[in-house]
Amino acid sequence: MSWNAILSCMKSSNFVFKCLFPLIAGFLSGCQGQNLVASQLSFAPTHIEVPKPSELTLRNPVLMVGLEPYLGQVTEKKLIPDELHLVSVGKPLLLKDSRGIIHRSKEITIIWRLMPLEKNQIIARQVVGPFASFESASRVAGKLRRFGLKPVIANPNDWQIWLSENEVLPEGVRAKQLKKKITTSVHPVLKGSSGELVLSGPISIDASDGLLWKGGVYKGPFKLQPDAYGTWTFVENVALDNYLQGVVPHEIGSGSPPVALAVQTVLARTWALANSHRFAIDGYHLCSDTQCQVYKDPREANKEIRKAILKTKGKVLSWKNKPIHAVYHATNGGVMAAGTEAWAMESVPYLRAQLDGNKKFTNLFLLPFQKDFEVKQFLEQVDGAYGSSHKRFRWKRLISIDELKEALNNAGIIIKAPQQIKILDRGLSGRVTSLQITDPKNQVSVVLKLDQIRRTLRNLPSTLFVVEPVREGLWEFIGGGFGHGAGLSQAGAIDLAFKGWSIEKILGHYYPGAVYGSLRDF
Repeated sequence: MSWNAILSCMKSSNFVFKCLFPLIAGFLSGCQGQNLVASQLSFAPTHIEVPKPSELTLRNPVLMVGLEPYLGQVTEKKLIPDELHLVSVGKPLLLKDSRGIIHRSKEITIIWRLMPLEKNQIIARQVVGPFASFESASRVAGKLRRFGLKPVIANPNDWQIWLSENEVLPEGVRAKQLKKKITTSVHPVLKGSSGELVLSGPISIDASDGLLWKGGVYKGPFKLQPDAYGTWTFVENVALDNYLQGVVPHEIGSGSPPVALAVQTVLARTWALANSHRFAIDGYHLCSDTQCQVYKDPREANKEIRKAILKTKGKVLSWKNKPIHAVYHATNGGVMAAGTEAWAMESVPYLRAQLDGNKKFTNLFLLPFQKDFEVKQFLEQVDGAYGSSHKRFRWKRLISIDELKEALNNAGIIIKAPQQIKILDRGLSGRVTSLQITDPKNQVSVVLKLDQIRRTLRNLPSTLFVVEPVREGLWEFIGGGFGHGAGLSQAGAIDLAFKGWSIEKILGHYYPGAVYGSLRDF
């Protein structure tokens, strides 16, 4: 289907059925020649198969980082996909496609064309979700595997679990049925002064002097490759320790004390190793935004960061000789969260609820915090807590009924007149794990749980809060901390580094029981 045909079809009243269905189906098809994967040959495949990335280990420390996903994607709001524009820092870029086409230029522009497939294809799957995070999707996927099912985790703009149409789900697990005919696929097209040239993926791009990308300079090499959704991803292949140069300064700040930088380096390395399967369905390891670790311009790694990377080379945090789920956040507000307070995940011993401050501070309180008044009393205390200088260590937010309605609508939750907000459950650290929002007039109610709370009410820095009505249609949230609260508090680590704590002591404090050092077999 051409772009002009799409535009014409948009004007018709039958847009959804005549145009949008084959359009989405086409974009799910990916590049012509890709293989479809099915759990059984007699059933339609669930998705388009792309080559999985090689396993990331300390012996094979090369990461595939998705710098830009969903390239070539068309939506109702964006009918013509954005161009991919690449600029070299110095010598010309070298592009090679899978058919042997070679192109050299200081600048490369790639556009996208929708082309018919030689043979129509069918995909069918059961979709469980969406989930607010990979962690939540992973827990449900683990339960399904214990029933002998073969779920895969995907992220076609949000986290989902996909299963074959023939798999019988256990009682209580709901899924949407999806079946589509694929008639078209998206192709990258090299745009030049002399015309256009259709390319075949995967496409390699070398930048010997570096590539300018979103204000940074990246070394590569790079690939433009199809994903499981029929779109494309621009990927950088980067050595693990070089990847850390693009993570550490953007996660904790270049000006942090050396020990805090070293701690952050260990955690970023550990997290990458433990989570390198996140985007396996799409043929790469990790993304570059907050769904993974923020990875930006590596040039911002100063001398102290490079020293921290070298000093901790090969060092990780482990549990039973495997990298831990080394989550971290900006500040915990004076109390660490258990992992199960942040996500629907299995409990792990090294992510536990405990107070985070000196003895004078911790002697004032006793966990768990289950009542609103207990949390409110805790939030009134600051002195002695680690990381209390952070600007969101304590915070207040006003949310009106219109803002609440808009936030819910943006999350796909339609409530006409949300009038009541009620905290149903708290975790051991006092964080809200279940929040009910009700429209009593229309007898509609929704319950937000765990990470879904902050992903819906994006104005809230954390789930450690109490909520009080100010007047009809206006609520005040009074809280502490910034982030999920589990694992390391970056503000706390900076505080403790200034107090003279060692790398091992800080890591032991925030991940009790985890082992700092080199892995034997990883």
